[in-house]
Amino acid sequence: MSHVLAAYFSASGVTAKVAERLAKETGADLFEIEPEVPYTDADLDWMDKKSRSSVEMNDRGCRPAIRSKVSDMSRYEVVFVGFPVWWYREPSIIDTFMESYDFSGKTVIPFATSGGSPLGSSRENMQALAPGAKVAEGRRFGAGTSGGVLADWASEWL
Repeated sequence: MSHVLAAYFSASGVTAKVAERLAKETGADLFEIEPEVPYTDADLDWMDKKSRSSVEMNDRGCRPAIRSKVSDMSRYEVVFVGFPVWWYREPSIIDTFMESYDFSGKTVIPFATSGGSPLGSSRENMQALAPGAKVAEGRRFGAGTSGGVLADWASEWL
């Protein structure tokens, strides 16, 4: 099997649980995309137009800093990138992650968690940030998605 990474950003813990199940089922290495400055509950209040998340998502050039880096991205051929859906796309910190590495020749597969919002423009946005990669369509999962469902879905790229 090729070297596989499951990288994820999780604001509430839901995406973390799905990413952990995905990594366990696929044998992927797990990497948490942690913001240098952690988000508070007030930061995540999407109903407050002045909250940190609202401000970041309204500025398409915003790139929140990430606490640590993947030690050797070159060893991975397949990279699953997980996130909660924010404003019908990936959070800005995912844009930071995508611009931080050379994904040339890699397959990048977005996966998201949401109560019902689709991935929206995430694939297109991520492809633009990693032009040498093949960014797949991706899929949204609920919090309770089983490991078996994740394994079946991931098998297309493994």
